[in-house]
Amino acid sequence: VGPKTAAVIAQAWAGREPDALVQLRTAAADLGGGELRAALKGDLHLHSNWSDGGAPISEMMATAQRLGHEYCALTDHSPRLRIANGLSAARLTEQLGVVDAINTHLDGSFTLLKGIEVDILDDGSLDQTEAMLGRLDLVTASVHSKLKMEPRAMTRRMVAAVNDPATDVLGHCTGRLVTGGRGTRPESRFDARAVFEACAEHDVAVEINSRPERCDPPDELVEMARDTGCLFAI
Repeated sequence: VGPKTAAVIAQAWAGREPDALVQLRTAAADLGGGELRAALKGDLHLHSNWSDGGAPISEMMATAQRLGHEYCALTDHSPRLRIANGLSAARLTEQLGVVDAINTHLDGSFTLLKGIEVDILDDGSLDQTEAMLGRLDLVTASVHSKLKMEPRAMTRRMVAAVNDPATDVLGHCTGRLVTGGRGTRPESRFDARAVFEACAEHDVAVEINSRPERCDPPDELVEMARDTGCLFAI
């Protein structure tokens, strides 16, 4: 432990706000985020520790309420994404019972929606049973594999997923990574106009994934989706 870290620990242990934190806050520019933050009423893309998230569902919902949210959608991963501990139909069924219990406890003061981030398979089908998808309030469909698929095939794959009646949101459509510990990854190539036209036709929202490592879609595709008449899930 170096001297700067030691000072932070000692000051925090004594119940003081560390000088290093005070200095950072003083130097930080106000980017106007407060007004935007106050406008947010919910979150439609959340992973709990049932898949690759870092916290229990109850803890996440308590935090969401403290932030002023009125609703959230729990969207843990589907079974094919094993690296993320995706939920089988049996585990998802168990989770839906947990969601029901939380909503009963909250008694209308906050709503936890039943959802999933479901993998778009190679042929455009969704990685969960039709019966299970029919029990959910929100289905976000995302490509997580074969991101370098040939553009025409990728376009067919994404349009097929958007055309599925169960799909409500198209997640992080290009799959790109622009920064972060996982490195960078180029955008998947597809006919974005055809995909966004399908989204507009079927009332499927285009997700604006604001995680700093993704910023997906890129600005020019956000503008294309807007001009095409798409809904957005931010």
